Order: sequence, then C-alpha cells, then structure tokens
Amino acid sequence: MPRVKGGTVTRKRRKKVLKLAKGYRGSKHLLFKSANAQVMNSYRYAFRDRRQVKRDFRKLWIARINAAARINDISYSKLMHGLKLAEIDINRKMLADLAVNDAETFTALVDQAKKALA
Repeated sequence: MPRVKGGTVTRKRRKKVLKLAKGYRGSKHLLFKSANAQVMNSYRYAFRDRRQVKRDFRKLWIARINAAARINDISYSKLMHGLKLAEIDINRKMLADLAVNDAETFTALVDQAKKALA
C-alpha cells in the first residue's frame, strides 16, 4: 500500500487553529502546540461562561433591586413576596431597569407590594 502524505490537510488544520488563536499573548498565537492547547481551553471557558453570564446578570439585577428597595424601606425578599401576593408578574431584569431608570414607577410598585403584605 502506498504511503499517503497529508501535508495539505495538516497545514489547513494548523492554520485554522492559529487563526482561532489570533490575539493570544506570547507563543500561544505563534506555535501550533501551545496555540492548540489554549484554543481547547478557550472552548471550555466559552461553554462554561455561556451559562455563567446568566447567573452574573441575575446577581446584578438582584443587587440593584435590593438597593432600590432599601431606599424605599423594604427588603428585597419582602418586596418580591409582596409583588407575588399583589399578582404583579414582572421579571427581575425589568424591575432592575425600573429601579435604575424610573424611580417613581419603582416606588409605585413598592407601595403596591407593601399594601399586599399588610
């Protein structure tokens, strides 16, 4: 059986990996072996962080809602419970946006939540 030389396929694969490693620091964007290792790690980080970013944003929204709620003399947990009792179905992303950009509307929601709790 004749020997098969895979030069073009290998070069194409290596160029693809080095293109993905563009912008990496040091030899990680120059040498195939270290570039390939870093690209594999980068894929793992990307997979993990697609889920992590959702958690991080939820934490940020909760922190903003809590800060605005405490300005209105109510804790975050009581506010969320009061909104549930008042049957106001609004997600944390929208609540956080109201807390930052529209304080009057947020205060009105807090008042409704306080009425529902009382």
